[in-house]
Amino acid sequence: SALAAFFAASAAAGARFFFPNVIYEPSQKFNAGPASSYDQGVSTKWLNEQRMWVVRTPSGIYALWARCTHLGCTPNWWGDQNRFKCPCHGSNYTIEGDVIAGPAPRPLWRAKVEISTKGDLIIDKAVLEDIPGKRENAPYFLTLA
Repeated sequence: SALAAFFAASAAAGARFFFPNVIYEPSQKFNAGPASSYDQGVSTKWLNEQRMWVVRTPSGIYALWARCTHLGCTPNWWGDQNRFKCPCHGSNYTIEGDVIAGPAPRPLWRAKVEISTKGDLIIDKAVLEDIPGKRENAPYFLTLA
């Protein structure tokens, strides 16, 4: 009976190998509402729910992931100083997401943005970029007419 139990356990382990481990996660893409509803400047509307800032400039809209590139803390937006500041270790970022002070090694990540057929702003956190200097690149910058 011990030998039969051994072969049964081995067969079960072998069969388990053919079934993949799948982790189901929520979609990283979300509807941020009408693009026309965002005023010029930084919107913190999605900071708590999606950890994103939506920034509207005179030429367009982009979305920044609210995660410091140093150790992953959530920076705060200081409108009077026109910068993002990380409370953990003091990194400072411009409104474009570029590092201007502190230990952060890279700029803030920008997420892909697009407009739906209904005029809603769709943000995809699964597609990110952090290349400084290239600030008006599609799909990370949405030019508004």
